[in-house]
Amino acid sequence: MSKAELARRANLSVLTIDRIEKGFGCRMDTKRKILEALGLSLDDRVRVFGEEE
Repeated sequence: MSKAELARRANLSVLTIDRIEKGFGCRMDTKRKILEALGLSLDDRVRVFGEEE
């Protein structure tokens, strides 16, 4: 899936997706939107976003 498609499905900007891919942090709500757009659950967040701080 392209960044543009993920951003559209998650109702986020492509810039937001790009920043997250580069390792910048984001809010839990943003993570939830991305996980839902990917068809994943909140339990998958560590696998997708790495270890929680």
